[in-house]
Amino acid sequence: MRPCLLALLLPLGLAACDQANMVSQPKAKTWDRNPFFPQGQTMRLPPPGTVARAAPDRPVPQPAAASPALLARGQERYDVFCTPCHGAAGLGDGMIVQRGYPRPPAFDEARLRAAPAQHFYDVISNGKGNMLPYAAQVPPADRWAIVAYIRALQLSQGATLASLPAEDQAKVAAAGGEPTPGGAR
Repeated sequence: MRPCLLALLLPLGLAACDQANMVSQPKAKTWDRNPFFPQGQTMRLPPPGTVARAAPDRPVPQPAAASPALLARGQERYDVFCTPCHGAAGLGDGMIVQRGYPRPPAFDEARLRAAPAQHFYDVISNGKGNMLPYAAQVPPADRWAIVAYIRALQLSQGATLASLPAEDQAKVAAAGGEPTPGGAR
């Protein structure tokens, strides 16, 4: 008896839902006339003095020098956004590449060492080749931080013990050896 009662009540319950009201809601589109406002326009100007919440395309100048804080921020952002493809050392051997995605160029290639910093900023912003643009995910200041960290990665590749300051040479010696040509011990 219950299954029959349920079978009779289910269509009544569905009939009570009025999909037309959910699909066809009264609304005013941007350029529609609207008698509610004095000028009859739906689109309104923002009040004077309004500041936009976010302006992703606002240009940010390249930092004059790489500070420890900038490099730390760059490493953090690089680890989040870049290591899946480029790998931790920037050699193009990230986890995504190991699973079949096309290999990006290594940052220690001669042409990328010679590229201006603006090149890396533009590629992060607009994408290039198989790389998608990251302008929506990475704010402009963080893009410059990533560029500074990429430059640090480039400098670290092939570093010799003699090129390090004396205090860092002592740290490497205390740790047990000289770095390999790839920059890692």
